[in-house]
Amino acid sequence: MMIHDGFNQWRKLETLCDEDRKKLLNMTDEEMKDSFYQELAFGTAGLRGKIGPGTNRMNEQVIARATRGLAGVIEKRGQKAMDRGVAIAWDVRERSERFMEVAASMLASCGIQVHIFSGIRPTPMLSFAVRELRTQAGIVVTASHNPKEYNGYKVYWKEGSQIRDDIADEISREIAKFDYSVWPEKSFDEYKDEGFIHIIDEALEEKYYALTLAKAVEEDIKKDISIVYTPLNGTGNLPVRRVFKARGFDIIHLVEEQTEPDSSFKSVGYPNPEDFKAFEKALALGKEVDADILIATDPDCDRVALVAKDASGEFIPFTGNQTGALLLEYILSRREVKGDLPANGAVVKSIVTGDIGRRICDHFGVAMFDALTGFKNICALANEWDDTGAYEFLFGYEESIGYVYGDHVRDKDAVVTSMMVAEMAAYYLSIDKRLPEVLGEIFKAYGYQGEKLLSVVKEGQEGQALIQGIMADLRENPISSVESLKVEKVVDYAEGVEGIGTSNVLEYHLDDGSCFFVRPSGTEPKIKLYIYTNDKDEEKAKEKIEWIESAVLRRFDLK
Repeated sequence: MMIHDGFNQWRKLETLCDEDRKKLLNMTDEEMKDSFYQELAFGTAGLRGKIGPGTNRMNEQVIARATRGLAGVIEKRGQKAMDRGVAIAWDVRERSERFMEVAASMLASCGIQVHIFSGIRPTPMLSFAVRELRTQAGIVVTASHNPKEYNGYKVYWKEGSQIRDDIADEISREIAKFDYSVWPEKSFDEYKDEGFIHIIDEALEEKYYALTLAKAVEEDIKKDISIVYTPLNGTGNLPVRRVFKARGFDIIHLVEEQTEPDSSFKSVGYPNPEDFKAFEKALALGKEVDADILIATDPDCDRVALVAKDASGEFIPFTGNQTGALLLEYILSRREVKGDLPANGAVVKSIVTGDIGRRICDHFGVAMFDALTGFKNICALANEWDDTGAYEFLFGYEESIGYVYGDHVRDKDAVVTSMMVAEMAAYYLSIDKRLPEVLGEIFKAYGYQGEKLLSVVKEGQEGQALIQGIMADLRENPISSVESLKVEKVVDYAEGVEGIGTSNVLEYHLDDGSCFFVRPSGTEPKIKLYIYTNDKDEEKAKEKIEWIESAVLRRFDLK
């Protein structure tokens, strides 16, 4: 489709909201190009993009068309699947509630039952609802941690985890059957009155909280830990505070400007707790109240980041790998002491997550499995084990601050993770240890792991071409050495790896045990470089990180 043709067709759509119609008619040539040069691709992460009119934007027309495709897939599975229906949740972002209404109405217009929450809810609660209500699918309207200009649409399948390639491809084929004029026959309120759209009973939410609280490992510990918590103006405020209160963690200091929902995220800008800048206000409050730990959850409350005070009073931020290692060591060690660590217990991490967790699992006799990036792949193994009984899923995590503990949710869950982080920190304080000290003990016991993640943003058509060119060049002309380190092996996941699958990822193994990964993001216009170095000397491990970073960035003139 030529750009001007797409523009002309789009402005004729009767369903455009006033805001989008105004934007459309005032577009510059460059804005038109960015909005129409491609269709927003539907994949295993669903849809994600900037809000606005156009085929490459998030808007009501894109949502309606995508949902009609999902409805087609459900229709093929028969009346039983249609009656089981779809559960939908949404977050605080601009137009999220409206996108939910369009999606719910589109499903209802196809005769599919819809279950919605009474207001904003965290993503893990949607995963739980799909499992508990036994719906055929689920939808979350969210752009997770992306900037305020973005929104997204994530699809879940009947197991409660996000769809994988087979279902995503099937939905994509159905979407292609419709143009952007497809629209529900009636309004959201009419379908609600007719009984196609149901409000989820509060009893379901109560069960979610009960099962979350049941994951506590140490009940009888002092609860006098001082916690600063920020939901970054997202959905985590009420759920996380509720589990803190239920567990007896009463010394909770909230970052006032970031407590209430705010689609503009004006108090934080970029609401990604993985970026330490998001902790600016939490850190100031932590110093003021002399907190022990700082916890931040992202807007849809599926990811959580941790900062903890050391013995000298300095606040130390933890990477996703480090928090994962701390949680693994804590959960496995305490459950071993209690005698309830299952003989067939298993942990799953993503391929780009560091290997220190594997060494911890080996120590406790727990199996560790690798999966492709994304919790849809991490939880796919848990789904498989539900059927086979081969392993009992204990914990899943990835370096990008996503964790899940237990089996009532099949996605990242910042509610249960926040609870476990608070419990873990309180337990170690009860034996006069702070988390930075505990991490040092983990490194001493299992070996130091140097790490760094670099994300280079390249937006638009040119950026997409550049990222594709980088991956193609690395495949045609692989890096053979980094300073004094030789590349021993290159794993190209695009060719498929037995037991793991296929993905656009390159993994380089160096002769000293260090490794690095190059991977385009599946949800953002970024190319990512993950670096892990091994060395007995911490400073040498850090120097190796600089070598690898320089070698890759210099080759492609990236900054």
